[in-house]
Amino acid sequence: MTQSKPSKPVGAAQRPQTRIQKRNRETILEAGLEVFSAFGFRGSTLDQIAKAAGLSKPNLLYYFPSKEAIHIELLSELMDDWLAPLRAMDAAGEPREEILRYVRRKLEMSQEMPRESRLFANEMLQGAPHVLAGLSGDLKALVDAKAAMIRGWSEDGRIAPVDPYHLIFSIWALTQHYADFDVQVRAILGPGHDPFIEAESYLEMLFTRLLAPDPGR
Repeated sequence: MTQSKPSKPVGAAQRPQTRIQKRNRETILEAGLEVFSAFGFRGSTLDQIAKAAGLSKPNLLYYFPSKEAIHIELLSELMDDWLAPLRAMDAAGEPREEILRYVRRKLEMSQEMPRESRLFANEMLQGAPHVLAGLSGDLKALVDAKAAMIRGWSEDGRIAPVDPYHLIFSIWALTQHYADFDVQVRAILGPGHDPFIEAESYLEMLFTRLLAPDPGR
C-alpha cells in the first residue's frame, strides 16, 4: 500500500546513523511492539518501553520524543507488511486460488506476527487515532480496487456471487482471530491441537465451498 506515512519523529536520524544508533532504534521499536501489544497504547508508558529495551529513559528519548512517536513508527511499518498480501491478489490469476492464497497468507501472518496483529487491533479499538487518515484514504482505495476485481469475477461466473467487501472483512476476522484471541483458542482446543494447521484446513474448506460457482449459470 502506498499509504501516506507520518513524518519521521524528531528523534529519528536526520543524517546517516551509526551501527549502534540503528541497533538502538531497532531495540526500542522491538520493545515498543512488545509493550504496546500487551497493554495497548493508553496502558503503556515510556518507562515500560525503556525497561523492555534495556535503555535509560533519557537514552530512549534521544531516539523518540514520545511513546506516540514509537507507536506511529510501528504502525507505519506494519501497514505496508499487513496489506501486501491483499495488494498481491492478481486479477489475471484463477479467482478462487487467488482468494485462498490470500486467506492462507493472512493466517500465516497471524501465526508469525501475533504482536503486530494485536497492535493493530488495539489501535482499531481506540478509534484508530494514529492511522485513521490512512484507513479512509489509501486503505479504502486499495480495498475498493480489490472489491471491484472480486465483483468482476462474480459477474463473470468465475466465483459465486458474494459481497466483495464483506468477503474481505470475513477473511480479516477469521484469520486475525487466531492471533488476537490465541489464549482463548488454545484454552478451548486443549493440548494436542495446532490451531493454525487446523484453521488452515477449515478455512480452505469454508472458502472453497463459499466461492464455488453455480454450475447452472
